[in-house]
Amino acid sequence: MAGAALFQQTGGRIRLRMKGKVTSFDIAHLAGVSQATVSRALRGSPLVNEETRRRIQAAAERLNYKLDKNASNLRRMHTGTLALLFFEDPTADESHINPFFLSMLGSITHACARQGYDLLISFQQLSADWHADFADSKKADGIILLGYGDYLAYCDKLEKLVAQGTRFVRWGAVLADQPGVSVGSDNVFGGRAVASHLLERGCRRIAFLGDASSHYPEFFGRYRGYVEALEQAGIAVDPQLQENAESTEYSGYEAMRTLILRETGFDAVFAASDLIAIGAMRALGDHGLRVPQDVALAGFDDIAIASFVNPPLTTVLQDTRQAGEVLVDRLLSLIRGEPVESEVLPVKLMVRRSSLR
Repeated sequence: MAGAALFQQTGGRIRLRMKGKVTSFDIAHLAGVSQATVSRALRGSPLVNEETRRRIQAAAERLNYKLDKNASNLRRMHTGTLALLFFEDPTADESHINPFFLSMLGSITHACARQGYDLLISFQQLSADWHADFADSKKADGIILLGYGDYLAYCDKLEKLVAQGTRFVRWGAVLADQPGVSVGSDNVFGGRAVASHLLERGCRRIAFLGDASSHYPEFFGRYRGYVEALEQAGIAVDPQLQENAESTEYSGYEAMRTLILRETGFDAVFAASDLIAIGAMRALGDHGLRVPQDVALAGFDDIAIASFVNPPLTTVLQDTRQAGEVLVDRLLSLIRGEPVESEVLPVKLMVRRSSLR
């Protein structure tokens, strides 16, 4: 078998007999590491520590291995494929994909087709070593990332993608010190628009459901817009009216229930996502509170179900068609070696019956 290394022990020494061309698998066996680690070490990836790199180099020299630069270049050639990586999300149907991202999928697929690219879709768990493994697979020319959970935990992997030269764009908040290129909505403007609308409807005790911290920068941007609107109206921000929630119906239900039992008094709720708002709507109903007669309610995202709940949900439209097109356009620019900057996309307030008191 070509590339097979036969290890024989003679007089306390290991002798190597090679059958055919030496491969990275032979080096991996001798060095006691995986073939993927050998591949990273031979191309100078910063993900391999120095001690392991030296052991691999020593094994390669012992086997008289010569790096085939032409083959290495071939592996870096244009594949005509872009990769879309979804990340694990807590969902009621166990799909682990936020329906907001599903609405973006069609736009990304069509944008790829118009540019003559295939789209490879993969589902990744945040706990996996995806930042190294996917880049090493060479299956695509670049990656689009959707969803990430706790941004502070996720950021380290983005930095590693940048370090190893992976071309990628992500959907998410555009931050001053972020690794790589991001495309995202104007969350601050959207949050301010929702709170201003509720104030115009006569609401004064407006609650916010969603994590308001740097761990979730998109929600935090919406919260900042909400705070700006309250302060502009001369209303002090009450910390008792903010309750953390993830973007699921169940989390929205529990956050709303906690707020009701706190008995601080509120006349409106701004939920950081439509899923949170839908859960909150159920909790309000279970506690005998009517929407919008007793409590005005608004969400964010404008997912498909938002206009079909009863009452239809006031929310903020994020244009998923435009988002998909911009994500693909920015990634292709990176692949061509052109300068690329992050971009903030406009949003639009969609007023429906849930906030019309």
